[in-house]
Amino acid sequence: MKGKIIFVTGTDTGVGKTTVSGLLAAGLAAQGLRVAVFKPVETGCMPGEDGKLIPADAVRLKTLARSSQAIEDVCPYAFAEPLAPAVAAERSGRSIDFRELCQHIGRSMTGYDVALVEGAGGWLVPLTPHLTFADLAVALRGTVVVVVANRLGALNHALLTAQNIRMHGARWGGYIWNHPTPPGDVAQTTNIDALRPWLGDALSTVPHLPSEALSDPSSAARLARDLLDLERLLRTAQDDAA
Repeated sequence: MKGKIIFVTGTDTGVGKTTVSGLLAAGLAAQGLRVAVFKPVETGCMPGEDGKLIPADAVRLKTLARSSQAIEDVCPYAFAEPLAPAVAAERSGRSIDFRELCQHIGRSMTGYDVALVEGAGGWLVPLTPHLTFADLAVALRGTVVVVVANRLGALNHALLTAQNIRMHGARWGGYIWNHPTPPGDVAQTTNIDALRPWLGDALSTVPHLPSEALSDPSSAARLARDLLDLERLLRTAQDDAA
């Protein structure tokens, strides 16, 4: 598969993958790169006025990337129930075609410099009855970036995720600390130093952000410039794709 693919996963659900993906999309687009974004499967979608499900995370990614992609291109599979994709698909009477999904992302990357693919939940969340998001990342040959929520339990979750990424033979790109809640406990103040000997320095650290922080591409791009080491991330992705 041609082109640079950054695959954003997390140590769990609710760790801030969409926040980080949105910052990455806005920051890369602000550098003049043509950024394609993908949320291949989104669950927990609410219906719009026409009754059609709206994948809110995918809409946000498309907006922040200033992408001209159709929302159906960004998110081919949207489900109402907030469940693992394989379960949500089965309960809705649908199935996720893994091969077609990979081909779709490959086709849709044409004309773009970089693609951001955001998973759902954690690294091993079932995508189909027999395949996980880990398999999707490997099939796409994406550089995997892990979002780690800075809270109690983060060290175990981060190390388990990193170990399994390597066991799958996926491209390790690094990890980003995110703070879903304001700082307030000892774990948050010690986690960053404690993880460094095991996984090296984080690519970036994102503080707790108010909900309106990513309200538009310009403000998100300014935050990305201040918070994210985009050059390091692009070098990592470029080296892995070579």
